[in-house]
Amino acid sequence: MDNRDLLKNFFLKLNNMDYIRPEDIPNIDLYMDQVTTFMEQNLSHGKRVPEDKILTKTMINNYTKNHLLPPPDKKKYSKEHVLMLIFIYYMKDFLSISDIAEVLHPITEKYFAAGADSINLESVYREVFSLENEEMDRLLRDVMRKFERSQSTFTSAPEEERETLQLFSLMCMLGFDVYIKKMMITYLIDHMKDDSEKTE
Repeated sequence: MDNRDLLKNFFLKLNNMDYIRPEDIPNIDLYMDQVTTFMEQNLSHGKRVPEDKILTKTMINNYTKNHLLPPPDKKKYSKEHVLMLIFIYYMKDFLSISDIAEVLHPITEKYFAAGADSINLESVYREVFSLENEEMDRLLRDVMRKFERSQSTFTSAPEEERETLQLFSLMCMLGFDVYIKKMMITYLIDHMKDDSEKTE
């Protein structure tokens, strides 16, 4: 499989990816096993290998212990808990537990237990994820631009080495993009901390 076919296959994988809509989440409180099963069924597209676990009991307990997730009520998790776990799922690969806690704390404080007649966690979730389609198109165009740029590198390399070197170029460009975006997020988190300390 050449580099162009690899990219096409990845784009096909992305086309099959969808986010969890609030109406997909059961309206009844769930036990931990039900939560992990729900997440497994709905986020399996994010697995690198089939044996990977999307969410485990240990992870949930750890998130609660580290104040990323409010404790369950009588061992049952609400729809709001599931929404918070989805946010955590998307952040955990590039942010530390303490950084995720810093990001989610103001959201949990203001919106976790908010009533239906005000801005609540579900409305925050809907607003954020409504940006997904527009953002996905932009990201795919950017990846395609980086891919085309990578194909113009190492043109003088021996043919049997060129494809590997061009793939390495693409991975470096994508990696630099992730590095800069993570740096921006942690910069914003540190700014939030400073503001919070000044307020206190």
